[in-house]
Amino acid sequence: MAGSDPAARGTSAPDAPFAPDAPSAPDAVKILIAGGFGVGKTTMVGAVSEIVPLRTEEPLTSAGLHVDDLDGIEEKRATTVALDFGRITLSPELVLYLFGTPGQQRFWFMWNDLAIGALGAVVLIDVRRPESSFAAIDFFERRGIPFVVGVNGFHGQHPYTPEEIRDALALPERTPVLLCDARERGSCRDVLITLIDELIASSSHN
Repeated sequence: MAGSDPAARGTSAPDAPFAPDAPSAPDAVKILIAGGFGVGKTTMVGAVSEIVPLRTEEPLTSAGLHVDDLDGIEEKRATTVALDFGRITLSPELVLYLFGTPGQQRFWFMWNDLAIGALGAVVLIDVRRPESSFAAIDFFERRGIPFVVGVNGFHGQHPYTPEEIRDALALPERTPVLLCDARERGSCRDVLITLIDELIASSSHN
């Protein structure tokens, strides 16, 4: 038909909507970074994220002196009041969206909403205050959400082995326990890769 040739009209033919060789979009996986107050969640998200992380930090004030337990973390000056958010691309096929949870008990009600759609979690442990993350471990165990434990060595120090940490937290052998540094991108990335490996192994057994 006259005039049906796109070149004759000075326009180009539209691309095929589903070209066979077109790259597919990567899978997106929601991961929670959880743990007690001041264990390094915001630091970890910031260290590993490939984008500028979203933070909802507010300064600690005198009003919270009798509410927030600062034993062992007296240098802490701000706290997350909602969430931290970051993103890391592990491969062309896989992108992780990271959601850091608030640590203080008065904000724990938000965890249920943040957990919606999460496939797994990293529970950060401060070896100086391991009891501060007991609630996070219980949270994921009760909901059947797979998790790994990252033992954050403050000042680069790891006085205990993963086996000693496992015994202290009464964790089963199937739960990975990894020594890490929340300030170091490579260290945080290794923890996340271990979690993804666990999720893949778990799905293959179901």
